[in-house]
Amino acid sequence: MAQSVSTVVLEPAAQEVARMTANPPFLFQLGPEKGRAKLAELQSGNTPRPEVDIEDIMVPGGPSGQVPVRIVRPRGEGPRHNGVGGGKLLDRVRSAAHEMMQPKGVGGLLPAVLYLHGAGWVFGDSHTHDRLIRELAVQSHSAIVFPEYSRSPEARYPTAIEECYAVAQWIAAQGGDYGLDPSRMAVAGDSVGGNMATVLTMLANQRNGPRFAEQVLLYPVTDANFETGSYREFADGYYLGREQMMWFWDQYLPDRAERSNPMASPLHAGIDQLKGLPPTLITTNEADVLRDEGEAYASKLRQAGVPVTLVRYQGIIHDMAMLDSLAGTQAARSLTAQAAMTLNRALHHGG
Repeated sequence: MAQSVSTVVLEPAAQEVARMTANPPFLFQLGPEKGRAKLAELQSGNTPRPEVDIEDIMVPGGPSGQVPVRIVRPRGEGPRHNGVGGGKLLDRVRSAAHEMMQPKGVGGLLPAVLYLHGAGWVFGDSHTHDRLIRELAVQSHSAIVFPEYSRSPEARYPTAIEECYAVAQWIAAQGGDYGLDPSRMAVAGDSVGGNMATVLTMLANQRNGPRFAEQVLLYPVTDANFETGSYREFADGYYLGREQMMWFWDQYLPDRAERSNPMASPLHAGIDQLKGLPPTLITTNEADVLRDEGEAYASKLRQAGVPVTLVRYQGIIHDMAMLDSLAGTQAARSLTAQAAMTLNRALHHGG
């Protein structure tokens, strides 16, 4: 099928990223291990980021029995984990640069944002998303709970989803022991993380599981259809291409027939499956192959009676919230502020 000719005018930083990534070898062509290392290298610069408190723990549950989780709190806000019996603060594995004692006078549980990272189910971790989750924690005055879910192709659908669901259950059951308020929980994610975030809300409805006050989906994957208008227009030359997304899907869910399952492609969910999902913020990017499926999902949620805010950011490409090289763009600053404001309103002011 002929590729459409795009006339999009990108922000200068986005144009530079698009130019630098327009020719092979592309990240996915390096393979999982080298691709992970390369993305980590790209995200290892000196981009300013707010100071926070970091706690790394192991959460029981999921297919393998436990899930590594990072909790990121605004510096000095909210209590940490209380030990059994003495009520003393336990020293957990923390970022050495930010280790500190619990401040006096700090009380009250922090609302929890379960954040599921993007990067194709294959790449990404708490390092690549460090600045973003710090900014969200500080600006929303919430604790970001970040599962280091098992990535593909080592683990395939639905392993990562079940691991993240186990973390949601843990927050609901034991979050209070770690300074998290189980009654004020939201879920968020970027790209494939947005895919899994909304799937968690559907699973929670089906299983009578944890309740989410809000879902924030940043340019989410909602379908495995590579023939949408945005896929045709931005198939090549705009950072995330059609071939790369096809490769990501092959790593995550090789069975193409199974990709129509709503737990893999939420755009295929029936209206009844979507009824009762939490209020939703969906953002899309103008020059992004995922744009049309994200906007189609917003429309379908609205048909199901879900309160939806949909915002398309102009002049920007995929991964603009995560990439440190795009942190200073108008689009990235606005998106982070909007996501944080939405979470703050839902978790601190009852929506």
